Amino acid sequence: MKRMKKHALATALGTTLILTSVVPAIQAEQAVSDISNWAIETLHEGEKYGIFPMEWYYDGFQSTITKERLNSLLDLTEQKIAELNLPKNEKFKPVTVKGNNTRGDIVNRLYNIIAQYDANASKDPVAYLQARQVLQGSEKGLLLDQKATTQQAVLFASRLIKDTYAQAEQGAKGVAWVVEDEDTKIYLLGSIHIGIPDLYPMHPQLTTAFNESQGLFVEANVLDPKGAEYYLEKAMFTDGTTIQDVLSEETYQKLEKVAKELEVPIEELHSQKPWSISNELSLLLTDDTFGLSTQEMSMHGIDMHFLLSAMLQQKPIYELEGVNAQFDMFDSISAEAQDQSLEEVLDSLLNPSDEKIDESNALLKEWFTSWEIGDAERFAKSFNAMEGEPSEMNTMLFGKRDEEMAKKIATVLEEDEGTYFLVVGAGHFLVDKNIRYHLEEKGYKVVPFYQ
Repeated sequence: MKRMKKHALATALGTTLILTSVVPAIQAEQAVSDISNWAIETLHEGEKYGIFPMEWYYDGFQSTITKERLNSLLDLTEQKIAELNLPKNEKFKPVTVKGNNTRGDIVNRLYNIIAQYDANASKDPVAYLQARQVLQGSEKGLLLDQKATTQQAVLFASRLIKDTYAQAEQGAKGVAWVVEDEDTKIYLLGSIHIGIPDLYPMHPQLTTAFNESQGLFVEANVLDPKGAEYYLEKAMFTDGTTIQDVLSEETYQKLEKVAKELEVPIEELHSQKPWSISNELSLLLTDDTFGLSTQEMSMHGIDMHFLLSAMLQQKPIYELEGVNAQFDMFDSISAEAQDQSLEEVLDSLLNPSDEKIDESNALLKEWFTSWEIGDAERFAKSFNAMEGEPSEMNTMLFGKRDEEMAKKIATVLEEDEGTYFLVVGAGHFLVDKNIRYHLEEKGYKVVPFYQ
């Protein structure tokens, strides 16, 4: 299985991104984390920076941090800040550290990371990091001599990164636009449904727009638990039909071979529809890509980030389509197209090509890079290269959907007042006759977010 994941080409990646947040969220094990409620919002942001693994939440997060964990956390924090390429403070002199894992010693170590870039850094690390809101106490005080827990150390590091990027006015820009009328403004952000730490933190101008918005619009709220029930209902045959009945003999034989490689009894797949198997296998193919698991790449997705942020800020979440509608859409694909899509994924598993894998990963990396720098034209070029030839799947994913979403956006502009933030797959703003096109056809002016 590991061999297959490492070497297979995710041929269907460009056409199944719409479900990359839905299915992992449905399949994820519901482990119990050890997080303080007041810390969740900062940790949600910090986990995206790639400075600590989410597994820490479930393993001694409230216990004293080990030296190994702390060294890893601070090394990755230093790397994240170094990526800003800030000018060095030539007068910087590091303060002494003891390496005893106390809160105060961690403050000194963080000071030595950031003060080397800040010519105005105070010589008092505690006062300096308090002023930057990195060090925050409680009614018991700063507790500098107390051993730091993993949670406390992660909070310090996360706050430092966020504050440093904000002060430098740097961060991932995304591909974004604005549409408005006399009393309503909607920020339009093109999403990538999977992601990597390079996409975080986001540019402060983008996060400010989200924070000041009164509600979030998405294609579908994948965090709605009812979606799991509907997925299972739509993804399974209920009339006695089996997967063997609907697949060509050739495709079914390939499925048997892959099931054997994965050590999954073929009988367990008999009740599952082809589009569902195709999607789940495609998700498996992203495992270990860019050093992240499928679940981690899903949690780094732009949609997921803003959905969770909206929940934490108690912002209303509005759906342009809804999870049920999206599952209905996949379920409506013709038997021939489902067979073809599944066969492509199976072929990529059974006949991996290093050249095609490298090409696919390079295109995906180009998505991330162009999104990070906010280059919509460059993103569109790489997106269209990933999408490939016209197909029933591509026609289903775009076209009519873009027109319908544009209608709903126009209705919000016409009937509502205020400011909203909207996140949908970037392709819906970049393909031919996309959402922007339909809004402009209705007389609205869609302008770039960054002017």
